[in-house]
Amino acid sequence: MKRKLIFSVIAFASALMVQAQTADEIIAKYFENTGGIAKWKAVQGFKMSAKVNQGGMEIPLEIIQLKDGRQATKITFQGKDVMQGVYDGKTLWSHNFMNMKAEKSDAEATENFKKEIGEFPDPFLNYKEKGYKVELLGKETVDGTETFKIKLTKKPIKVDGVETDNVVFYYFDAENFVPLMSESEIKSGPAKGQIAQNKMSDYQDAGGLLVPFSMAQGVKGGGSQPLTITSVEVNPKVDDKLFTYPEGN
Repeated sequence: MKRKLIFSVIAFASALMVQAQTADEIIAKYFENTGGIAKWKAVQGFKMSAKVNQGGMEIPLEIIQLKDGRQATKITFQGKDVMQGVYDGKTLWSHNFMNMKAEKSDAEATENFKKEIGEFPDPFLNYKEKGYKVELLGKETVDGTETFKIKLTKKPIKVDGVETDNVVFYYFDAENFVPLMSESEIKSGPAKGQIAQNKMSDYQDAGGLLVPFSMAQGVKGGGSQPLTITSVEVNPKVDDKLFTYPEGN
């Protein structure tokens, strides 16, 4: 009888420890453990050099994100620079892989993108001011690691003209309080209805901030595309021409 009572007390205490954690406390520890809230707020931009392995071929990438919303991904393939997901402050565009011509995104995709400009450098930074909501859903194990599962509800997006919920689930390491994975439902395209996964690991220092140097994007239950980051520059100097849509191309 005493043994059962002890086990009950331990189980109750463990439950209290989980409940004692709130979403805000986990987020606060995340920023504290990765450089401090002041350093995160001071970030004006990131420039990342990375590489992906495609069919045994190593392809280099350069990813730039700025606080004012401008961004660009440059893929160097067979001696050519292919621009993807470029935003110059007004226009969202990419190179067509087939003919290498720049093409503007449709109005809906551009509108959805603009809604998330304020997320830089992290969607959890000042999330309340953005109108976002967070909810701690409990604990789950991700690749053998115990994590806290947090639901982030962002501003709705439009899909085929219909306003749709925009929710992302984040899994924070229960020991180090860094995100190890995010999941969200794919809203359109051939994979509509499936769950997109982004796994983060190999956290390293970059300008006083702890950021992941390894990512893997894919669909839950399917394959993933690993991305290895080789360097991260904080507050880089960037030529404005990089983002400009090439008129008359």
